[in-house]
Amino acid sequence: MTVSIAASGDAARAIDTVVPRLVTDLVASGITAQDAALWGPDAEAEASKRLGWVEAVSVSRPLVAEVVALREQLLEQGVDRVVLAGMGGSSLAPEVITRTAGVPLVVLDSTAPGQVRAALTDLERTVLVVSSKSGSTVETDSQRRAFEQAFQDAGIDPTGRIVVVTDPGSALESAAHDAGYRVFTADPTVGGRYSALTAFGLVPSGLAGADVAELLDEADAISVLLAVDTDENPGLVLGAALGGTAPLRDKIGIVADGTHILGFGDWVEQLIAESTGKDGRGLLPVVLDVDSPEVSAGLPDLQVVRLVGSREDERHVAAGELEITGTLGGQFLVWEYAVAVAGRLLGINPFDQPDVEAAKVAARALLDGEASADTAVAFEDDGIAVAATGGLDAGATLTQAVAGLLAGLDDDGYVAVHAYVDRAAGHDLEALRDLLATRTGRPVTFGYGPRFLHSTGQYHKGGPANGVFLQIVSDEQDDLAVPGRPFTFGQLIRAQAAGDASVLAAHGRPVLTLSTRDLPAATAVITAALTT
Repeated sequence: MTVSIAASGDAARAIDTVVPRLVTDLVASGITAQDAALWGPDAEAEASKRLGWVEAVSVSRPLVAEVVALREQLLEQGVDRVVLAGMGGSSLAPEVITRTAGVPLVVLDSTAPGQVRAALTDLERTVLVVSSKSGSTVETDSQRRAFEQAFQDAGIDPTGRIVVVTDPGSALESAAHDAGYRVFTADPTVGGRYSALTAFGLVPSGLAGADVAELLDEADAISVLLAVDTDENPGLVLGAALGGTAPLRDKIGIVADGTHILGFGDWVEQLIAESTGKDGRGLLPVVLDVDSPEVSAGLPDLQVVRLVGSREDERHVAAGELEITGTLGGQFLVWEYAVAVAGRLLGINPFDQPDVEAAKVAARALLDGEASADTAVAFEDDGIAVAATGGLDAGATLTQAVAGLLAGLDDDGYVAVHAYVDRAAGHDLEALRDLLATRTGRPVTFGYGPRFLHSTGQYHKGGPANGVFLQIVSDEQDDLAVPGRPFTFGQLIRAQAAGDASVLAAHGRPVLTLSTRDLPAATAVITAALTT
């Protein structure tokens, strides 16, 4: 078996009681047969268009030879640096695959000017992979424009240096063919967060040097068991532990503890977060370290899932926890089945998604001058501009503003930190997560915006009923133009932050926005405010 699971406490009880019912209801074989009725009549129309991922291994096999051939062709030309312009599900799986394989891939999943500028280097040896299902994603369109201009300025023909991955029939497919770019089309019946084993996961990873044939072999090795209605089916077992605990542990703490897979928690986070549905019901994923405060806090609504390194490791399961080990390809497929199973148990459509479009529309309106931001600056404190929305009182100092935000935290709530910064330069901000968890005693999510396409930690539990939100925005002085557009990358990322804040405020959620031109200094000031 390529994936093994062990559990104790509520998770073990859920497995013992819920899995037999799932077996009787033929859920596993139903998913494999792409039975869209499994999630109820309200979900059937959407589910019928989103189950192609169960066939991803066989559908993707022919891609392997094409990707390997293109990689060899590029290497012969001295092109050995791969940059991926993609957001959310289009970039998270390739990042996990290449990090685990130990091969370099530059993931450009931000509109922060500094991060874009850093990717626009070594052009003589660079190929850009542009990944977007719809082909209309403003982030990837802007990144593509920047590379096209940079290639042309360097005297490099972009037609041999840009590869496009998109759905057939998208606007991007047509434009890419017109431009002469190499195009890979993916299965349109697979949603972005389920696309790890499709062209979106395989093309950039394979071009970077990962063994994508082996990845498919790993998934194939577990696929037969996942299709069978049996108590040993790991998709049913994990799904029961995620969505079948009683009372429900609706926060899922994902802990890498000895696994060889790097960055897997971020991929799982996106998979679970975007499977909550537009009404916000579902599970809140929280990526944790082994020493994160939440792991040992004994929170009644947090289910800890450890990603361990071997079957020997998972035999010693801590009280109330679940441990899972396995190959990367196997884990991709098991988690996809499990989230679909959990959706059935929770009575939600796991193929729907939160209302991320509202945030995109709000950001676009700000860029086009059709709306004004609601995040008016209340005051400045030590070089940090402070704004509050969603009914939050900003107070008169940064310390008061932080205290006011956390005072609105429910007993079963969570804190979401969104950092709209260059994630290479803003790495020190991640320490704020543990500080907030220690101070509040509640789960804390941390994500870089707009990396997760406005989803992580935003639209949960009634849209969202019990989250409080801290935005940190870096107002970089060294901005970067978006060729052919009337806005810069700096204006774009600030509009995205303001658009996200406006949608959250419309849901009645408190949002504290901290903007700065000196991120290192601001990090120290915010840290001091959290520890006061």
